[in-house]
Amino acid sequence: MKSLPTMLAMAAFAAASATAVAQEAIDSHIGKLTFESGYPSQETVKKLYDEMDFQRACQAYLWGIPAVGMAEWRLAHRDIFKAQNGQMLSYLDFKEKLGILTPNYTTPYIATLIDTQESGPFVVEIPPGLMAGMIMDAWQRVLADLGVVGPDKGKGGKYLILPPGYPKVNPKGYYVVRSEGRTVFAGVRLLDADKERAIRELIPGIKTYKWSPDGTGPAIPVRHAGDAAWSQMPPHGMAYWESLNKVIQSEPVMERDRLILAQLRFLGIEKGKPFNPDARQKKLLEDAAVVGEAMAKANTSDKRVEPAFWPGTNWKHALVVSVDQRMPGYDQLDERAAWFYEAVAVSKGMLTQTPGVGQRYIAAYKDHDGNWLTGGSTYKLHVPPNAPIKQFWSVTAYDEGTRQMVVTQQGRPDLSSRKEDIVKNPDSSIDVYFGPKAPPGKEANWVQTIPGKGWFAYFRFYAPTEAFFNKSWALPDFEKVN
Repeated sequence: MKSLPTMLAMAAFAAASATAVAQEAIDSHIGKLTFESGYPSQETVKKLYDEMDFQRACQAYLWGIPAVGMAEWRLAHRDIFKAQNGQMLSYLDFKEKLGILTPNYTTPYIATLIDTQESGPFVVEIPPGLMAGMIMDAWQRVLADLGVVGPDKGKGGKYLILPPGYPKVNPKGYYVVRSEGRTVFAGVRLLDADKERAIRELIPGIKTYKWSPDGTGPAIPVRHAGDAAWSQMPPHGMAYWESLNKVIQSEPVMERDRLILAQLRFLGIEKGKPFNPDARQKKLLEDAAVVGEAMAKANTSDKRVEPAFWPGTNWKHALVVSVDQRMPGYDQLDERAAWFYEAVAVSKGMLTQTPGVGQRYIAAYKDHDGNWLTGGSTYKLHVPPNAPIKQFWSVTAYDEGTRQMVVTQQGRPDLSSRKEDIVKNPDSSIDVYFGPKAPPGKEANWVQTIPGKGWFAYFRFYAPTEAFFNKSWALPDFEKVN
């Protein structure tokens, strides 16, 4: 039998041990976490759930970027432009294109948004000619390419878009495209060197109309988008989540997205239920919209998904996502967020690996010294001779905040090899200048920027040739000049 002092000592040790467990605390990046007998305290449970939901909301922000960007364009198509469902609109000049994320200033765009639930089977018809485009779903996954990069090979064709669940049909004379979702985007860009001739001759042959086995509806002609102010840029704050919720409510659930949708339930976003977040959820969503967009900025402008395109430079692929947003071992998340945060649409032609066809886009956000491009400084971009293109190249400045074309008194955010008065060096190279004021004598080769605002550039290669792919031709970095 143990002595009384021994028993008292053992009891004191046990009590001390119990007290130590009850008071256990762990320091973490979200602060101190306390545990009672190994279980998280109620205060810690709340903290952990808040952090869990905040992290999930940040990732959901990145996940939702392509769908929200497309949803905003769809709303503009219907509510601002007052266009019919499926009606093609032309975006020809600077002002019409201004609402589009990173458009090309040079090439005309013709595009539409289709609600297949409302329209049923729908046809997009394009004439023969030099144009390229795509048909995409609400998540900006490619359903078909159009024009010279599509199955019609530039000879024109009729593309029949079937809504979800529609019986299998294969009518003669149509390229059949099946959509798993409700919303469909279709658009083309005109690539002919004679822009006015392309507009005059090709646009009248572009049309859309309803289809049924018994015949087609009346053709809907193309019309101008008009100069109304608009933007397809994903909105900030709670408006982002409201837009994403509308997508979730209207589009069918994709198998790949079910885990994300499960996480959103605890933030008040659930398919088939109204979006009425409580005060806690609203605060988490508002904070996550700020941090999520900051993550999107870093993920886009300082891409870690791939190295520099030309070794030793700060040029990187702008378009880093595949047309189906899939890789062998995973679905692309960072890649699609990186592209669709600052751009819209993708096609096989925009990712061409075949010399002489399609397009490729290379982006720069930093100068030669690794500093961000800023509108108050002046930079020179030296374009070496014999650029690897069959058609043309262009370089365009975009506003960091809006990811839309830089708006200045100059009214032109772009220079291209098609610019008639562009000045060449004796060796046929070209120096392009970006800055708040044109260097003396360089006005023809200058793009204006805005002091106090960051900007970035896309250098586009139309019909890139072999020297682009083997990198025997390389574009140097932007050099800051006095």
